[in-house]
Amino acid sequence: MENLHDKRKVYEKAELLERQIKENPMEQFRSWYLEAQENPFINEANAMAVSTVEDDGCPRTRMVLLKSYTWEGFIFYTNYNSRKGRALQRSPKACLHFFWPNLERQIIIKAEIEKIAPNLSDGYFESRPRGSQLGALVSPQSEVIPNRAYLEEKLKELESEFEGKNVPRPEFWGGFIAKPYEIEFWQGRPNRLHDRILYSLQDNFEWKISRLAP
Repeated sequence: MENLHDKRKVYEKAELLERQIKENPMEQFRSWYLEAQENPFINEANAMAVSTVEDDGCPRTRMVLLKSYTWEGFIFYTNYNSRKGRALQRSPKACLHFFWPNLERQIIIKAEIEKIAPNLSDGYFESRPRGSQLGALVSPQSEVIPNRAYLEEKLKELESEFEGKNVPRPEFWGGFIAKPYEIEFWQGRPNRLHDRILYSLQDNFEWKISRLAP
């Protein structure tokens, strides 16, 4: 076993003070996201962890790609019959997490989850590379399969079936929107006195801004 007690880093690249932040957390997210996207050392700024609650009450986390964001929330796509898809429909809340170590920043988002309109899922599906479209049809996501060859054979069958044709979006695949009601922006600071700014949605749909102790 390895002792990790001495694995430490000094955080000193930036600060997050009340005079610097936006009134609306989606504006603050956009500001930070654009910085992450433009950073040459961050490969996928839109990679985010999505945590759901399993049937046994245990949280489960996986990485997905954020595909768009609006004033309403954050949109990503998946198989609705997958483990995460079923969990989100059974208990429509999730925690999203962005971590950009090169900026010494993270964002933690608690949100209500809804399916997006079918026409919006259609539009995104049509924009995907053909291989990704076929992959959505091939994979019974989260189900047990016999081996890798099962997927490869099914892909060959679908390539033949849809040769020269458009690939339709399957009904079991589409988008979710995560509508936030709590967003925390975390900026690493020296001596572990990190900046933590929390936006909490109020009953009047205004955002309350608070500072949390690190």
